[in-house]
Amino acid sequence: MKQGFFYITIFLISSFMNAQISANDVALQNKIEKLIEQLTIEEKVALCSGRDDWSTMPIERLDIPWIWLSDGPHGIRRAPATNKPGYGDQLPATCFPTASALAASWDIDLVYKVGQTLGEECQALDVNVLLGPGVNIKRSVLGGRNFEYFSEDPILSGEMGAAFINGVQSQGVGTSLKHFAANNVETMRMYNNSNVDTRTLNEIYLKPFEIAVKKAQPWTVMASYNRVQGEYGTQNSYLLTEKLKNEWGFKGIVISDWFAIVDRVKAMKAGMHIEMPKVSAVNNAIVVDAIKNGILDIAVVDGLVKEILTIVFKAKSLEKEGIQLNIEKDHAFARKVAAEVATLLKNDNEVLPITKEKYKKVAIIGEFAVNPRYQGNGSSQVKPTQLDKALDIIKNEYGKDIKITYAQGYNLADDNDISLIEEAKKIAANADVALIFSGLPLQYESEGIDRTHINMPASHNKLINEISTVQKNTVVVLTNGSAVTMPWLKNVSGVLETWLGGQAGAGGITDVLFGKVNPSGKLAETFPMRLEDTPAFFNFPGEQGDVLYGERFFVGYRYYDERKIEPLFPFGYGLSYTNFEYSNLKVSSKNTTDKEGLTVSLTVKNIGKVKGKEVVQLYVSDQESTLQRPEKELKKFVKIELNPGEEKTVSFKLESNDFSYFDSKRNRWIAESGDYVISVGASSRDIRVSEKINLQSTQLVPLAFDEYTFFLEYWNNKQTRKILLEYMPNWIRGIVTEGDEAEIREYQGFMVEHPLIKYPYITSGEITHEQVLEIVEKCKNLTYTP
Repeated sequence: MKQGFFYITIFLISSFMNAQISANDVALQNKIEKLIEQLTIEEKVALCSGRDDWSTMPIERLDIPWIWLSDGPHGIRRAPATNKPGYGDQLPATCFPTASALAASWDIDLVYKVGQTLGEECQALDVNVLLGPGVNIKRSVLGGRNFEYFSEDPILSGEMGAAFINGVQSQGVGTSLKHFAANNVETMRMYNNSNVDTRTLNEIYLKPFEIAVKKAQPWTVMASYNRVQGEYGTQNSYLLTEKLKNEWGFKGIVISDWFAIVDRVKAMKAGMHIEMPKVSAVNNAIVVDAIKNGILDIAVVDGLVKEILTIVFKAKSLEKEGIQLNIEKDHAFARKVAAEVATLLKNDNEVLPITKEKYKKVAIIGEFAVNPRYQGNGSSQVKPTQLDKALDIIKNEYGKDIKITYAQGYNLADDNDISLIEEAKKIAANADVALIFSGLPLQYESEGIDRTHINMPASHNKLINEISTVQKNTVVVLTNGSAVTMPWLKNVSGVLETWLGGQAGAGGITDVLFGKVNPSGKLAETFPMRLEDTPAFFNFPGEQGDVLYGERFFVGYRYYDERKIEPLFPFGYGLSYTNFEYSNLKVSSKNTTDKEGLTVSLTVKNIGKVKGKEVVQLYVSDQESTLQRPEKELKKFVKIELNPGEEKTVSFKLESNDFSYFDSKRNRWIAESGDYVISVGASSRDIRVSEKINLQSTQLVPLAFDEYTFFLEYWNNKQTRKILLEYMPNWIRGIVTEGDEAEIREYQGFMVEHPLIKYPYITSGEITHEQVLEIVEKCKNLTYTP
């Protein structure tokens, strides 16, 4: 009885709070409606532009405030004032691992907590909207901004993005989901056209944005510099209105990337709210003239202003006073995150972890150990509150019982300087194990430019090869934002990918190397053997302002699977200091429908000797599809922690969209009837258990037949065959076999493989052009179950 009373009380309190929120929303909207009535045309237009570099436009006479936007996303790059760029003189803030690192965690809870911490720091630094996360797909390993994006896979990218947004916004701070959309190349990024077919656009490049919008509702979305299907992202109504607002239900506002607007009037018509930053009074004047001349409807502007003010007032109402940066706590958390994202790629003979029982002398080699690269290059650069160095931490925290020596090994100022290798070989030969800190210098990866190759500096590669000749226990500790080739891989015993680990990255790396933390990172992108093996090799970065997405939806592992190409390391791959066993895969039914969905469960057991975390990945394969599909696609994942000998049951719920492809002709997602294989494994190439199921679709899909649909398609459909027989019975009689099951005669195949529009002359006038259009009209409301 008491328990029932408790739940009734909770229900009443919840209902009361929801009523209060609803009442507040109504009051706010009433206030905004009155403000819109009082605003002049010039003021309305001004609100649709920034005030300066980092703030929105206030209207002081009506007490309309401004809000502060700041670059991110892995830390806050807050300028000293809203009218200053903030490069070099930005305020210190915690620098977390970049997006490529965070995605390697495959840990939604962890990424949420990173966002939460960033939200807290935004409150402390008076920032209302953090510009991130970036969920664009890593189409090519050459993408200069790959360090700032999560993955090559849309599901992983979308889930990471949603977690990040929910974390930040839980603290009363907005986010800006970017860069919308198909922003996958830095070369000529202000003009390049992403020439991508509609199906691929929806399945791969829009999907992460869709997931993030539906699961997290970011306050803002940032439109990209590039063109998409020939139209700039900032003025693309298909993206900004049809998809973002109408189909996905986006409730926030769209802002432009900085200086991205080309035609502001067209942009506003398409659904663009705010041009950032303030560019020129000329732009405002152009919009005002367009309104006064009837080119731009004032109702469109009023709608944009209403949504802008909703976000501005929301942001101001959620500001917190007296919040201070908690530097030490946040730095410690950043170290934990850096350890969680570290990805062990090779560990022959259990060369790692380093313990005093195994090794007495450890050689630390490489300038990165004392001069760390911890973030990417460009607008996301954060001024850290402090910066860890690997050599210092190893000596201070792990050097008591182990002798530590150091050699520079290479010169970050000169990629071809090999003069330091001999000294490094000497200390390596005299040690029990050598740790080589190497990777990509800052200038190799940057916003605004794309990579031309995926090789590490020549001096780094030569150093690694030379050290491996004198030390069998050689471990390479990589620092890079995206994939690199490893010509020395067979010669070394261990490889630890640490990505760009943020200001506390060195501490997290050291914790993994010395066994305090068991590595659990998994690759969120495929590492190729060579650049020529990559999906976009022939079509990147494009030419003459056009980027052909010729690989279509065969991005990343989808391409390697389809082409049967062996990657250097596959998508989803990562080792641990323990081992996991997968068993007992069960499905709720081997025969289901798209409405019922499917529950998949399995048992995962830690069969090793230490506690560890495993990323369990579920892939779906369509065994026979009307349209071409990848061999398998990631649909679900979860990260679990297990003690030695412990086992857990992992469950996934699959729904219609997990079996669907996008049919661009019908402009909808379709889950076809047929057999599917559900596979679960430790990577895209390490499938442990699988089960085949049959799905029966209940969808009613339009035939989408028109005058250019082939006669044969009309004939093969029972509904439309009847219509054909009404209009051209004599001609049909001459091409089909006799009997109840009339079929096209084999030698007549050529005659029926033409669009219907041709049949007025193919039938010698039995059917007219007008009658062809009548057939098309009769077919408009016909449907089928796929």
